[in-house]
Amino acid sequence: MTVTAPDLKAFLLATPFFGGLPDTSLELLMSMLVERRFDAGATVVAEGEPGRSMFIVKSGRLAVSKRTNSGSVIPISVLERGDFFGEMTLIEMQNRSATVVAEAPTVLYELTAQKLYACYKADIHAYVIVLQNINRELCRRLRRADDRFAALSVDDGNNGA
Repeated sequence: MTVTAPDLKAFLLATPFFGGLPDTSLELLMSMLVERRFDAGATVVAEGEPGRSMFIVKSGRLAVSKRTNSGSVIPISVLERGDFFGEMTLIEMQNRSATVVAEAPTVLYELTAQKLYACYKADIHAYVIVLQNINRELCRRLRRADDRFAALSVDDGNNGA
């Protein structure tokens, strides 16, 4: 189902992915989004599978997890309204790095690599803003991961003393 909701523009501008886009660029990208619906318990993407699209969370709640070498599953994060995921496959063209499962009925907007490339061809300025927004969010995530790693290291150091 192609996205045409009148309140979509305000929602998208409030997300980190679409921030800073002028109206014409936003409308171009809006025309490229496809709405996807998932029931609670549905796997949206699975770690290791090929991926050629990313998603913006319109509603619902999703759990992100990763499998360890020993086969156990560890939770990574929770995604809610306004968050996005799957962007790594668009940048590095690798398989999915984690599994994302809907914890509640969920509505997502999907943007494929093919559509993002069409954005590049049609509006290079919008494309650059989108990539900058993705990079900014990846940096935030890296900082949070660094903080969690540092906190674990401090905890481990204190327990051994």
